[in-house]
Amino acid sequence: MATVTKIDRQTRWSEAEWETRVQLAACYRLVARYRMTDLIYTHISARVPGAEDQFLLNPYGLMFDEITASSLVKIDLEGRQIEDGPYGVNAAGFTIHSAIHAARHDVFCVLHTHTRAGMAVACQKQGLLPLNQISLAFYNRLAYHDYEGIALDHDERPRIVADLGDRRAMILTNHGLLTAGRTIAEAFSLMFYLERACEVQIAALAGGSELVIPPPEVCEKTARQNERDDGKPLGEREWAAHIRALDREDPSYRS
Repeated sequence: MATVTKIDRQTRWSEAEWETRVQLAACYRLVARYRMTDLIYTHISARVPGAEDQFLLNPYGLMFDEITASSLVKIDLEGRQIEDGPYGVNAAGFTIHSAIHAARHDVFCVLHTHTRAGMAVACQKQGLLPLNQISLAFYNRLAYHDYEGIALDHDERPRIVADLGDRRAMILTNHGLLTAGRTIAEAFSLMFYLERACEVQIAALAGGSELVIPPPEVCEKTARQNERDDGKPLGEREWAAHIRALDREDPSYRS
């Protein structure tokens, strides 16, 4: 993939948009690094700074570990590409992400995955169980959306929004996981731990013995303990560490 020069960047994108592109490309690489991908499918989107009706999405056809800041596709809430380029976007990705970006102006980044553990829990009637310290962070804070088929129908969008409500994480039943962060770092952090909670649940159920579930008051207490007292987005501290790891291994996401 061609390298974009500093002059090219300054001509095409604002400094704020370029930084968002770099951070979003990093998020794609991290999802690949932690093996949460589904080949070229699933999506991570981020708002374009200063443009409430535009967001960035992965180019349809690239693996997550190929995505760079300059290759991200800019589209509007109707799915129209803002800039010419060699790649389009996945229509199903547009449906889910545009629904949330249009309705939730507090959400900057939406992350959706089809992982083995996430889909397995999405197939279980009880959903995510409050089994451990990680899953308890989502206690009474996790939304659910019933499966309606591949998300190609735009009339599903109001139901996605209604089911998500004001929450930041959702299980798409029979489908996968979704997080909605105020920052890219928060969306990734929520997804990392939601995925880990699903992995633990599948492992615990496979053990075959009776599960121990804490009483509701302990579950709620633990959920509150996981929330930041200052109300700021989660994940910033570990995000800096993730970026350092990416830069050591392969900084090409920045191009």
